[in-house]
Parts: sequence; structure tokens; C-alpha cells
Amino acid sequence: MNVIETSGLGKRYGSTWALRECSLAIPAGHVAALVGPNGAGKTTLLNLAVGLAAPSAGRVTVLGGWPAGSAGALDGIAFVAQDTPLYKNLSAADLLHLTRNLCRRFDQDYAKARLGELGIPLKRKAGRLSGGQQAQLALTLALARRPRLLVLDEPVAMLDPIARHDFMAVVLTAAVDDGVSVVLSSHVLAELERVADYLVVLSRGRVQVSGEVDDLLASHRVLTGPAAEADRYTARPVVHVRRGAAQAHMLVRATADDPVPPGWEAHPVGLEELALAYLREPGAAALPGPARDPALSSGTGEPSGVTR
Repeated sequence: MNVIETSGLGKRYGSTWALRECSLAIPAGHVAALVGPNGAGKTTLLNLAVGLAAPSAGRVTVLGGWPAGSAGALDGIAFVAQDTPLYKNLSAADLLHLTRNLCRRFDQDYAKARLGELGIPLKRKAGRLSGGQQAQLALTLALARRPRLLVLDEPVAMLDPIARHDFMAVVLTAAVDDGVSVVLSSHVLAELERVADYLVVLSRGRVQVSGEVDDLLASHRVLTGPAAEADRYTARPVVHVRRGAAQAHMLVRATADDPVPPGWEAHPVGLEELALAYLREPGAAALPGPARDPALSSGTGEPSGVTR
């Protein structure tokens, strides 16, 4: 089952496309990281998925086929928007009461127990809580709905390192222990590398690459070799090249079994390096790969997870 599936999805504001020709499928059972620069379309995509906006083109379904925004979809999704919006003049207890009465399903005992473990006073107004406590309160309200899909839009952007770590630990626990699928957008790549097992990279309103993290990392390598030879490399598609005076570092779509050209060294790639390379070269996933040089490589095929 796919928790979010889109086909030709687009959203236009006036004459500007915030999202265009977005086609992807995020399977259930993952913590999926949505990565991209400001203005890439991350928030637009999440708003479309949870039914807060209507598409200008294409379609989006959630939780195995429910139209986004439908009653069936809303019943299974919890959403924490940017800046963890809360009614600042209401106490934590008031917010629990309000959410319980607005939702068909709400685990009041779980919410109270969790806020107690976090040391968040039920009688204190949300506006008087620290930024980390406000984020945890918003997350508690979302998880107490017992969702099948938890959608988080930049949930840790304003938090200090400790609060950010604690927040992500709760998200990971919900995914592992309760089987909640998670889709979250964030600029903090180091945090995503720790928790995410699925990656979607957006740039300029389009999907650059998507897939399971292990598959993507296994299908990419960093090659280090003479800078003068970088332009001659045609064995595998090149995503990004970083040149120095003498050496070049190329992120290429290649596996550990692909031969390494003479004079070059191959190294594994990390999630942060992979995401940054696709962000720096937003056309890399859409371009056809260069012709293969049989003298340098053998075999065929593209890495799984690359969206064209």
C-alpha cells in the first residue's frame, strides 16, 4: 500500500507553478524524508496530500487510494504544520479536550500520560511553553489520534539540538512500535540521516529522485580521480561533479560491482551527500544517461528508486 501516491500532480498560484508534474509513490511502513530548498514545493505537496489545498493538475491519493481530503483520508492522517501551530491562549488540557471533541478517535489516556512523562503541565497555556514543549504538545495531539500516516512539515526547524533530538526520537518510536508511516520535510539533513529510510528530493517544483535510502545509497558511488579526466567519464550517469585544481569528485549512478576506471577510486555515499548532489543539479534525474563506454564498464540498468 502507498500512503501517498501522486500522478502528474501540480499546483499553481497565479502564473507560478509551486509544484509541477509530480509523480511518486511513497509506500507504507517507512519514515520518508522530503528534502528540498525553500520554494521547492515541499509544503505545497504536503498540503495537497492532507487535503488543505486542491490540485491545479493531476491527482493525489493517500492510504491506499483515498482521495486527499476525503473523510476516509482525514480519519487516518495526522498533520503537524510548520511552526507547530497551537492556540496559544488555551492550556494543554484545553487543547486535549478540543482535539478529542473534534476527532472521531482520540486516545486521551495516552496524551495525558505522554505529557506527564515530558513534564508539560496540563494547566499551563500553550503560549507559555518553551518551543520544544510546544512541538511535543503538537506531536502528542497528532499521535493521540492514532493515525496510520503522520505528516510533519519542518517540525524541528526552530528547535535547539536537544529538543530536536527528543522530538525525532518520539517520531521514530511511533514508526517502529506503533507501525505509523511518517512523511516529514526538513532542512536538517543530519537528523534525517538518522531516522529516514525513504527519501524524496524536490527541487524547482519537481521530484528529482525518490526511493528507499538503502537502495539509493547502494546505486550511487563517489569517484575521485584526475580533474582533467572528469569530462571524459561516460561509464555511468553523472549526477554532480566537484572539481579542484588536480582532483575531481563525481557522484555517479553506479554500484559496488561496477568497474572503477584506471586512476580513480570509488567510495560509498551518505544520505546527506546524495541529497545535496541532486539539489545542486536539479536536472540530473530528468536527463538521459550518457552513452556507456564498454572499455570502462559493463552491465546495464538504472538504479532502483530514481524518478525520471
